[in-house]
Amino acid sequence: MSSVPAQAPTTKKWAAWLIIIFALVAVSALAVFNSTVGSRGGSSAAPADATTIDVSVDGMAFVPNSVDVPAGTYLVVNFTNTGDQVHDLKIGGAETSRVEPGKSAVLDVGVVTESVEGYCTIAGHKIQGMTFMVNVTDAPAAGEQSTAGHDHAVAASANVPSLADRMAPRDDFEAFDPALQPAKGTVHEETWSMTEEEVEVAPGVRQTRWLFNGQAPGPTLRGHVGDTFRITIVNEGSMGHSVDFHAGEVTPTETMKTIQPGESLTYEFVAHRAGAWMYHCSTMPMSLHIANGMAGAVIIDPKGEDALGDVDAEYLLTGTEVFLAAPGKEQDGADPQRVSDGSYDLTSFNYYPNQYDDGLAPLHAKVGDTVRIWLVNLGPDMPLSFHVVGEIFDTVYKEGSYLIKGAEESGSQAVDLLPAQGGFVEMTFNEPGTYSFVNHIMTNAEKGQHGQIIVE
Repeated sequence: MSSVPAQAPTTKKWAAWLIIIFALVAVSALAVFNSTVGSRGGSSAAPADATTIDVSVDGMAFVPNSVDVPAGTYLVVNFTNTGDQVHDLKIGGAETSRVEPGKSAVLDVGVVTESVEGYCTIAGHKIQGMTFMVNVTDAPAAGEQSTAGHDHAVAASANVPSLADRMAPRDDFEAFDPALQPAKGTVHEETWSMTEEEVEVAPGVRQTRWLFNGQAPGPTLRGHVGDTFRITIVNEGSMGHSVDFHAGEVTPTETMKTIQPGESLTYEFVAHRAGAWMYHCSTMPMSLHIANGMAGAVIIDPKGEDALGDVDAEYLLTGTEVFLAAPGKEQDGADPQRVSDGSYDLTSFNYYPNQYDDGLAPLHAKVGDTVRIWLVNLGPDMPLSFHVVGEIFDTVYKEGSYLIKGAEESGSQAVDLLPAQGGFVEMTFNEPGTYSFVNHIMTNAEKGQHGQIIVE
């Protein structure tokens, strides 16, 4: 009777090892496949006959900014960020992750059956021109019907609080403190964080704002001619930000460049000239960054024969338009298209409408007090005509010079400031009462650029 061959156990061992080897190969192949899919926006690997195009960046535009393809084309985009800011590219349901300057990504768009507009999803970049049109030559153009998940509808209207809502007393309300402190020292060194935070922008309305040091307007700087300012900004947000101090005379190339999340930059300048100066984020689109809160004031006191006289109180009011987010889009902040169109909902002093009205946080003075109110119009677009009802300004300082100073038999009823202009007015209260201050572009006063001074 024959026995089982002696090599049988050895054969079983080799079979087991082969199974293990095949399993390892399969796992490795799957990992490579998943890695490839991940870099292509989540779709399957492109077929050999896919149409592949190269897209780069020039300023705030994709190059090229369109491609013509037949319906049914499998499209792959090799995207290289040749710009100086972080960008991405979304086409239909596929999108890259954020791409740093000098880096590349592959966007696997998949099969294209109808025209679709691609774009950079970073806030404000689309409205600045960062769009990429995929034109299907034998299909309806984008906008004639829905396209690959891209919504062409206009954003819904914001829920704007009424004047009654804005002026209703609120026991828990905390206004932005407008009191201006005297200049101290000759070297002003500060570190500011740049963040995106949800805050209240009008009664009952909360949305994301982009902030210097957690506030809008940003921190106020004050000094004298000849003082040094050394401000370090730290980007703790999720997008690129920067700063431009109008009070400085420095080359913009390095000091005003956009820094990415996690980066910092020190901006140093010597204040050579007196005035009320604006500063703001200078990352494009600047209008959107300003509208979302990234602006403030630098006050440089005049000297010599123009030196400031003594007053009983000093305040700073910055003029701004307020753009409310569409319902459901509060986390995105101001809508870029509406900012670009100038479609503001409200106006404000110090970024919050009607906050200095009686019942909220009015200003206070006594009979005989002389009050100085500094003004900087941050915009981003609308002019300011500052007027105090029941008072006449005896001193007006605008854009570095006095229009009148200590007048007794003449005076000024309003000071006009275009965006990025500044100055101050002085007045002395002779009678008790409640004095309203307004933008005398009255429709804007009615939208929120209104406050009150209670004189006792």
